Amino acid sequence: MGTKVLERFPAGGPRGSWTAEEYAARRRTEGQPATVVMDLKSDAFLVVVPVGDED
Repeated sequence: MGTKVLERFPAGGPRGSWTAEEYAARRRTEGQPATVVMDLKSDAFLVVVPVGDED
């Protein structure tokens, strides 16, 4: 089992801005189990969903 990146957001966004979390919340309301993770190498927040072997 792996993950698929749906969207990436720069970590240096405006203070108080939670765009990655808001995007993930919208995906969850659509039924996707979206999670936000931090990619330290690229300094970005990634919105990911799990994928199985069939995807």
